[in-house]
Amino acid sequence: MRYQQGFFSVARTCPTCQGAGSVITDPCAKCKGEGRILRQRSVDAKVPAGVEDGTRIRFTGLGEAGTHGGPPGDLYVVLHVKEHPFFEREGNDLHCVIPVSYAQAALGDEISVPTLEGEHTLKVPDGTQSGSTLRIRGKGVPVLNGHGKGDLYVEVRVQTPTKLNKRQRELLQELDGLTRVENKPQRRTLLGKVKDIFG
Repeated sequence: MRYQQGFFSVARTCPTCQGAGSVITDPCAKCKGEGRILRQRSVDAKVPAGVEDGTRIRFTGLGEAGTHGGPPGDLYVVLHVKEHPFFEREGNDLHCVIPVSYAQAALGDEISVPTLEGEHTLKVPDGTQSGSTLRIRGKGVPVLNGHGKGDLYVEVRVQTPTKLNKRQRELLQELDGLTRVENKPQRRTLLGKVKDIFG
C-alpha cells in the first residue's frame, strides 16, 4: 500500500494480508491462519568430548517454524558444566592436589592418582618438596573437535602428622638431630618475587 504525504510517497505492507496478497476468510481455530502451532518435543543432544562451560550446540531446523510457510529456525543448546569435586580445569589441562607423608616425600614412592579414565600410578621422586607439581601427560580433557588430550598436573602436599605416639616422637627427634637445618632467613630470588607479583 502506498501513501502520499505531500511530496513524499511511502510504501507499507498491507496490514490485512501482511503482504501475502490474500486473506484467509475462515482461519483454522488452532493456528488462527498462521499455518503453525506451538508444540514442545524432546530431542537427543550428543555432547562432544571436551566441551567447556558456555559451549553452544546448534541443531539445524529444530527451532521455531517459519511464518507463512518459511523454513524453520535453529535450536541452540547452551551447556553449563558442573564443577568437579576433585579436579580443577584450565583449558584442556586438569589440576589436583594429592597428600603424601613426610617419608614418601623424602624417600620417594609410587602413589595412585585418580584420572578421568581410572587410577594411574605416579612416581614421586625422592626429596620432593611440598607444593611441587608433577605432570602426567595425556590425562587431561580431550581437545574439542580435535585430536589429543591435555595433561594432568598433580600438586604434592606433605601432610604433617598432628598426633604422635611416644615411639614416633622419639624417631622424629632422632631424625631432627641428624638433619637439623639452621633457620637463617634466606634472600628471595628475583623469580620468586616475579611469581608473587603476577600470580
